[in-house]
Amino acid sequence: MSLFFIFEVVACLLFLSLVIGLVCLFLVSQAYPNLDRFDAEKYFLDPQATKKQQKFPSLNDKHSVQLSVIVPSYNEQDRLPTMLDECIGFLEKRRSSDPEKTFEIIVVDDGSKDKTSKVALDYSIKYGCDKVRVLTLVKNRGKGGAVRLGMFSARGKSLLFADADGATSFPDLVKLEESLNEITNKDGMGVVCGSRAHLEEESVASRSFMRTVLMYGFHFLVWFLCVRGIKDTQCGFKLLTRPAALLLFSNLHVERWAFDVDMLYLAQYFNIPISEVAVNWQEIEGSKMIPIFSWAQMGKDLLLIRLRYLIGAWKINPKIKAD
Repeated sequence: MSLFFIFEVVACLLFLSLVIGLVCLFLVSQAYPNLDRFDAEKYFLDPQATKKQQKFPSLNDKHSVQLSVIVPSYNEQDRLPTMLDECIGFLEKRRSSDPEKTFEIIVVDDGSKDKTSKVALDYSIKYGCDKVRVLTLVKNRGKGGAVRLGMFSARGKSLLFADADGATSFPDLVKLEESLNEITNKDGMGVVCGSRAHLEEESVASRSFMRTVLMYGFHFLVWFLCVRGIKDTQCGFKLLTRPAALLLFSNLHVERWAFDVDMLYLAQYFNIPISEVAVNWQEIEGSKMIPIFSWAQMGKDLLLIRLRYLIGAWKINPKIKAD
């Protein structure tokens, strides 16, 4: 038996395995995202009203405030107050000088096991549910799923999602808003990403060799497989126009850590203008990410995102609605 024959057999077996794997991936993938939500997730608590449970509006409705801030939160009872204090302090001060700068904050409790919802409700009691609302999910969906349902419940003309740890300086919102005004197209579409890319040299100096390798490896996979032209896809500080939020989150398939990449992949697919703005950012203790495991998980997600769109296992619908 010649080596050439053995090589041919091995090559055929590998090819067959690849085909079977892709067919299985196609069959087990859900073509369109599941946009269903539990009935309890359609309502928020109004502590000051006679009728305590009030229904959230829909992203399909016309906006009624200028800005919605979506704060995905999982077991964030300790870090959330610092973030909300800075956020509300900045937005209240801005509105006092410009009454048109209306806002709302939606804290999305992603199935927390601690008192995240209670902490957030204290702010709703203090400032009123017109400014602070709490969306408590029945089960944990992942950060992407939490952001999606927050978006679907928002009233803002523009919508920001911001991490509950408060790692990004909230006043940098102004820079994102200026950029969004510049890039929004005639269809009202635009996405602005807060970016920590300018801090990369400093972070490399303070990180271990392994974490630096993982970081660069992840950046390469993002560029090679999914999104090009964006240096920092993972910063949890992104601003979208209302039409862009509706289109992108209605098509978003990934509900966990890699959802930002899926969102930006879709934005580039739809030719939605995207810009990247440097923000002030600092490391906050208490991260839910486990370095090696989380990077490996996201690397796998990136590969699956690319494959599923490539083979048509995931569909994209430009006319889908949030409800």
